[in-house]
Parts: sequence; C-alpha cells; structure tokens
Amino acid sequence: MEKLNSQLYLQNCYIIQQNEMLRKKAQRLNQENQALLSELKQKLSKASSSSTTNPVNSDKP
Repeated sequence: MEKLNSQLYLQNCYIIQQNEMLRKKAQRLNQENQALLSELKQKLSKASSSSTTNPVNSDKP
C-alpha cells in the first residue's frame, strides 16, 4: 500500500509540474495573441484612415 501511495504521489507531482508548464505556455500564447491583435487593429485603423472615399454627387453633371 505504501508503494502504491508513493507512486501516486510521484505521478501527482509530475502532473502538477506539467500543469504549471502548460499554464505558463498558455499565458505566453495569450500575450502573443493580444500583441498580434493589437498590431492588426493598428494596421486596420491606419488603412481605414489613409483611404479617403470620395462620395459620388449625383446632383452635379
């Protein structure tokens, strides 16, 4: 019984370690995603502000 308990304890430690590693990786990916989203929004904002649309006035010949 003690051997089984030790094995389960070691498995639990390993799972906790893997969980922490995955949590940190997810956090890094989320930060990268937020940075890319911000960059995309800036590019879209610049593109929409630099493109001027000239409305067609149908009243003038």
